[in-house]
Formats: sequence, C-alpha cells, structure tokens
Amino acid sequence: MEHNESSRRDFMQSAGLASIAALADQVLAQTSSASATGLPTRVLGRTGVRVSILALGGWHVGTIKDEREAIRLMHTAIDEGLTFFDNAWDYHGGRSEELMGKAIEDRRDKVFLMTKNCERDYQGSMRNLEESLRRLRTDHIDLWQFHEMVYDNDPDWVMEKGGLKAALEAQKAGKVRFIGFTGHKDPRIHLKMLSKPHNWDTAQMPINVMDAHYRSFQNEVVPVCLKKNVGVIGMKGLGGGFPEGRFTSKAGLTAAECYRYALSLPVAAQVVGITSIAQLKQNIALARNFKPMTAEEKNGLLARVKDAAGDGRHELFKSTKVFDGPHHRRQHGFDTQTADD
Repeated sequence: MEHNESSRRDFMQSAGLASIAALADQVLAQTSSASATGLPTRVLGRTGVRVSILALGGWHVGTIKDEREAIRLMHTAIDEGLTFFDNAWDYHGGRSEELMGKAIEDRRDKVFLMTKNCERDYQGSMRNLEESLRRLRTDHIDLWQFHEMVYDNDPDWVMEKGGLKAALEAQKAGKVRFIGFTGHKDPRIHLKMLSKPHNWDTAQMPINVMDAHYRSFQNEVVPVCLKKNVGVIGMKGLGGGFPEGRFTSKAGLTAAECYRYALSLPVAAQVVGITSIAQLKQNIALARNFKPMTAEEKNGLLARVKDAAGDGRHELFKSTKVFDGPHHRRQHGFDTQTADD
C-alpha cells in the first residue's frame, strides 16, 4: 500500500512538472517576430495584451539629469518598439513619473504604461493613484502594481487595510486596467499574495541566472503564476548594482547572456534599466536577435554560476536587512528607495 501511494505521488509530481513545462513552452511559443512591432512581443498572462519583451525601467530614467535627453530616450524607445514602460510613485520623489508623463503625453496610445502603488491602505492608495495620473499626464494606468511586497505582513495589509479595495474601485472607474504586485525579497511572500482570494493579473519578481540557486522565484513562484495565468514580469536581470549591474561587474557575466537567459524563461517581459541611447540600441538589438537558450545552454550557465550564487551574495536585495518598502521607510524614518529593474 505504501509503495502504491509513493508511486502515485511520484506520478502526480511528474505529471505536474510536465504540465508546468508545457505552460512554460506555451509562453515562449507566443513570442511574435519583431517585424511588425519593432520588438518581439508576448502575451501578458490573463490580460491577453501583447507587450514588448523588454520593459523600460522608470527608476533609471529618473537618473538622467538632462530632461530633454530623458525624453529623447523614451521617444526613441517607442519608435523602436520598446513600448512597455515601467515606473513607480516613489521613484526619485516623483521625477521619474513626471519625465515619463512629458514623454508620452502626445503618444499615450503607443505605450503600455505601468506604475506602482507604494501604499497598502485605501486612502494612501487613492492618493498615490491620483498623483501618478497627474504626473504621468494620463487618465488611466494600464497596469497598477502594489510595489515591493517585501514584508511578511504586506499581503495581509493589502487586503485588510483597503489597498485592493482602492485598486478594484479604480479599475471599475476606468482609471486602472489591470492589477498586479511586485517584490524582490522572498518567494514565500509572492506565494502568499497568489494565495489570496483575488485573481492577480501580473506578478513582478527577480528573474536572473543567480536566482535559480537562492530563494528562487523562477523555481517556486513562476510555476504557480503559470497555473493561475498570472503574467510574469522579470526584473533584476543584472542583479541590481546601478549603473553597470552586479553580475557584469562582479560575477564575470555579460549583459547579453544575462538577458538572454531571463528571456528564455516564461516571462512576458523583462524590465531593463537604460540611461543612454547607446544602451538602448544594445538592448533593442538583443531583443530583436533573441533566440531562446536550449536546455543545455541554460544548464551550462546555471552550473557556471552555482558556487557564486548559492549564498545570495550577488542578490543582496533578497537578504540584506533594509527598510525598503516606501510605507515602511516612512514609518521607520528611512529615505532610501529600490528599483524594480
């Protein structure tokens, strides 16, 4: 009897893994060519919307000192087909949203616009939304995500303090199309969010070659997202470490192989930090020439970084004790911020 039960569990596990693999293959198979849109696109989960496989990181846009140069960068990105724009209410005290608003005001219909709510309660969420709409010079946000689910009680707060209620009301009013959440600390927090009684449209998380070996979102969270048809948005492709990326500067990896690996996973899009036209051109070329890694290539890269990745030293955002949620920063008197790219 015990042998039969063990065999049944093994069978169910194998069947489950095969099902996840099929769903992952389906996401990659949805990748369009770059010919019509400038950049390849993929379907963003249950939204059914096609987005460019790269998303322009709003935090990095806010670091560009020359406003005209920042706007020129965003206009060029749109012209080249990189039309998924990332942002957050707290990036550089609102400057990132203000710059983006000026850039997209006369071409709003060409951009899939995402920004993030940095509060958990009803009143704060509504205030964040109205300020983001004003800064971004638009009457609606395509994707509004709860920013930085990094504390164990964040999922409970979103539900209990009225944050989700605010998002649903905004959605009903036409100010928000889709609702998701982000985070970079621990897969367990994402899994807690996904277990809540709400059908999230998206989840944003660290997707990179190191992640596979330490508190792995790609191993623990992505399969659940695929089962629930939640669109996966990757970030931290180079491990953070502005401006050059921690993986390229300390782990001996190239940006090209890092992003190719990330895009070979079942993500709808990968957020990338771009601060110059030269960087933009490099990323555009990478996306247009993208070919998924074979299983052998992925395994080889994972094996190459295993020793360095295992203790999380290159993914400090997962283990460093920081007060990095905006609501917690104010509560504890800190004035730091993190980027979701």
